[in-house]
Order: sequence, then structure tokens, then C-alpha cells
Amino acid sequence: MSAPATLPPLNARALLLALLITGIWGVNFIVIKWSVAGAPPLLVAALRFAVAALPAVFLAPRPQIPARLLWGYGLLVGVVQFGLLYLAIQLGMSAGLGSLLMQMQAFFTAILAARLLGERIQPWQAAGMTAAFGGMALIGALSGGDLPLVSLGLTLLAALGWAGSNLVVRASGGANMLSLVVWSALIPPVPLTLLAGLTGGWDAVGHTLTHSGWGFWAAIVFMGLGNTVLGFGLWSVLIQRHGAARVAPLSLLVPVFGLIASALAYHEAFPPGKAVGALLVFAGLTLHVFGGRWWHRAGQRTPA
Repeated sequence: MSAPATLPPLNARALLLALLITGIWGVNFIVIKWSVAGAPPLLVAALRFAVAALPAVFLAPRPQIPARLLWGYGLLVGVVQFGLLYLAIQLGMSAGLGSLLMQMQAFFTAILAARLLGERIQPWQAAGMTAAFGGMALIGALSGGDLPLVSLGLTLLAALGWAGSNLVVRASGGANMLSLVVWSALIPPVPLTLLAGLTGGWDAVGHTLTHSGWGFWAAIVFMGLGNTVLGFGLWSVLIQRHGAARVAPLSLLVPVFGLIASALAYHEAFPPGKAVGALLVFAGLTLHVFGGRWWHRAGQRTPA
């Protein structure tokens, strides 16, 4: 659906703001990789959401949605999406490739919507899925010790959790997204901390909380406030001012920034086969996002 005519187009200031947000989201994968290197990943995720919730929850009004939707969003985003992503990155998923594969949520959302809501998958979406899943299969087939298959599977499950949260957002109607993000952040810390203690041991949890340096806590603040509250807050403002149709496609810049940041920070390089797989995934995403416009333009040019 096109943005309403009454909404202004993206100006230079809005584009710069979108670049800032997508840059923060892309760099966030580097911060995740660094923070989970010496700490239980599920605890790191729990701390991220605790910082995102407090004290912002005292400033943002409670979203006007049923409790089941609030809990569903909090568990899907906090426990499934980010809990599994943090675990996958600790187990070997690279920051750059993780930022790209998480965008598979776009395809999973379309599949879930078709299955659960009866929405039709359009031809360009099917073509985009074919390219992206082919690229993902190529990456998986070429993965060896440098990328354990368990980390690849966990990343895809994390993307599936993101897709599930997208359906919760649809069911929430016109709920304030910033309020939804902040209030739902109250939900993940407890289950994530319990899971961290049960899987990694309570000694590791206690050591992280009492012996971590300022750099670790700066990373937690960046992920909680910069990436979550500030990022989602400003993104919501852009969508409200300029429309989702104009703003949402800019999220394709996230894996671009993620791949660049990972190459600079960790000297991540793709062998030719994986590079082809990554390009197929990105091409599929581009077709998924912009294919509708190209399809309709081609149909308008076709003589009757």
C-alpha cells in the first residue's frame, strides 16, 4: 500500500535519521558478539531488556492492547528472537551474516500470514523467497567449522520469532509502538535470567553481574537504550510522519551496515560460495520489498 498523499516525502533530515537508526541496528550485531564473548548470552539479553524497560516504562503510557498480545510480543521478541540470536552468536554465528539472515523474518512473516491469516503470497514474494532460501541453503551447505549448523538453525528460529511478533503487531492495530516496545521489555528479563542460570550455571550469572567492567555495562546500555528505545522510538516517529511504505524498505540497510561493521571489527570475509549465498539472500529481500512496485509498473506498461 502506498503512503497517503497527505504525508510528506522523506527529506534530507529524515533520510539522515533513518541512516543513523539503521547504522545503530547494524552495529548492534558487533556489540552483541563482543558482549556474549565472556558472559552467558541469555543473561546479556535479559539485561538488555531490563535497561530498555527501566526507567522508560514510567514515562511511556501502557499500550492499549490486551494482556495476551503484550505478553506474546514480549516473549516472542525477548525470549525467542533475541534470546536465540544472542545464543547463536556466542555459538559461532558471525555478526555480519547474522544481521543478514535475521532479515529472513520478512519471508517468514509472509508465510505465517498466508497460513494463519489467509493472506495470499504474491508472485514477486514467491520469487524473492526462492532466491533467499536458495542462498540460505548454499550458505548452510558450505558451512563448516567456521559456522556451526546449530548457530545457523538458532538464527533462523530467532527470525521466525521476529516474524511471529510482526503478526502480534498487526493484531495490535494502531497501538503506540514505542509504548509496546517499552512495556513488553518488562517481560523477557525474568525468563531469560532463569534460563541463563539453568543452562549456564548460577555462578556464571553471579560472576557476570558482579565482576563485569564498564565496557560490558556500556554495551548493555547501548543495546537497551540506543538500539531498543531510541532506535524503535525514532523509527516509529519516521513511520508516523512519512508512512510505512516509504520508511520500512530502508531497513534493508541494516544488514549492509552489519556486514561492513563486521568486516571492520572482526575482519569477516566471505569465501566466494558464501558470498554468492549472501547476495542471493539480499537479492531475494530486495525483490520481496520492491517487487510489488516493479510488478505493477510492468503491468501498466503492458498493452491491453
